[in-house]
Amino acid sequence: MQFANPQEARDFLAKHPEVRSIELMLIDAGGIPRGKLLHRDELLAMYENGRPLPSSILSLTIQGEDVEESGLVWEVADADCWTYPLPGSLCLQPWRAVPTGQVQVSMHPTQGLPATPGDPRHVLARTIDALKADGYHPVMAVELEFYLLDKARDANGRPQPAVQMNGMRPQAPQVYGVYELEQMQPFLDDLYAACEVQGLPVRTAISEYAPGQLELTLEHRFDALQAVDEGVRYKRLVKGVANRHGLQACFMAKPFGDQAGSGLHMHVSLADENGNNLMASDDPQGTPLLRHAIGGMMATLDDALAIFCPNVNSFRRFQANSYAPLAKSWGVNNRTVSFRVPGGPAGSRHVEHRICGADANPYLAAAAILAGIHKGIREQIDPGPAIVGNGYEQARETLPTDWLTALRNLENSSWAREALGEDFLKVFLAIKWAEYRQFMGEVGEQDWRWYLNHA
Repeated sequence: MQFANPQEARDFLAKHPEVRSIELMLIDAGGIPRGKLLHRDELLAMYENGRPLPSSILSLTIQGEDVEESGLVWEVADADCWTYPLPGSLCLQPWRAVPTGQVQVSMHPTQGLPATPGDPRHVLARTIDALKADGYHPVMAVELEFYLLDKARDANGRPQPAVQMNGMRPQAPQVYGVYELEQMQPFLDDLYAACEVQGLPVRTAISEYAPGQLELTLEHRFDALQAVDEGVRYKRLVKGVANRHGLQACFMAKPFGDQAGSGLHMHVSLADENGNNLMASDDPQGTPLLRHAIGGMMATLDDALAIFCPNVNSFRRFQANSYAPLAKSWGVNNRTVSFRVPGGPAGSRHVEHRICGADANPYLAAAAILAGIHKGIREQIDPGPAIVGNGYEQARETLPTDWLTALRNLENSSWAREALGEDFLKVFLAIKWAEYRQFMGEVGEQDWRWYLNHA
């Protein structure tokens, strides 16, 4: 694990004398940023000596409640565990009313014990290292769909899409509508400007398949860990910019039962150490390596589904003819399947993993995807024939459609224990079972409010 050089802090403080506070954030198992607001006088010491955070910070439900069964609360006396800043993560939060910085931290491999195994970024780093040891360098890009909502609810207390510049509230999908993007110009202009300030490679904006739903793409990175870091920071940024505009950016997987869900699409290929795409092929179906990678993702999909779909609401996204996949399927240039090989030139050949909801933790989702790919390559797993045409009508092996089955599959998976780490899995499952019990026992299955503010 590489941490930042203290010179980054010195340079930042010299360049930004107006900044008085810096948000320190650590991403927990639920994908939620947690941390502290530091005074500028504390920043350099944190770079030089680390900053302790309680072990329980990585044992929280999405409601922010301790999970004692994680082993990171009372039995370890809620011990201080040292975190250190990640290189390149120190930047401004341009959406703040008062100049404020931001820095992302991760647990130190040894000084962060006993909490280190619960840090999801470590899980991804280990998975990447395992692939690199066999000569495969994962190249990734993150795509996140979200809804832009009013903070005020409708007459029935339900969420509603944000009012546009023309004073109208969108009612129809208008997918790919450029007029709809124009109507969100103040928000999008500030979002692009904030991404530029933070060095995030945001590219195309799209009006998605529901009123008020958007997707902005991030450029692919040869360093997969960097790509996912940027995806995590982008999500934090979107929420911040929306809040500055008096709006709410919602990454819930299915906030509206009668509208499209929001997905986290992960694009992945494998390269050699020089950056040459090992999946490149004139054949639209790619190389045998690409097909084995798909075979591995298909073979591990049931076991990993609770990672890709971590909440009960996640499973409401799986509906036919909704652009959310329903089966273990793959195809070329086909958005009705789970694993899509996009069209394009031979050198760009890769896989788009379309299973995850936007509520998934990008670190854990990427780790499970890459571990599945590694299994497929090692065992040369055949994914079967590609789906041609409507994948919804040709589904052969459908996905589990409920949270309980997915959790049990993950809990009983020897592959997941090896791929993600037994210590991490203990923490993650303890948290998810606590959320499951709370949701079913105290909240009620139909109450969407439980997730709306946390996705």
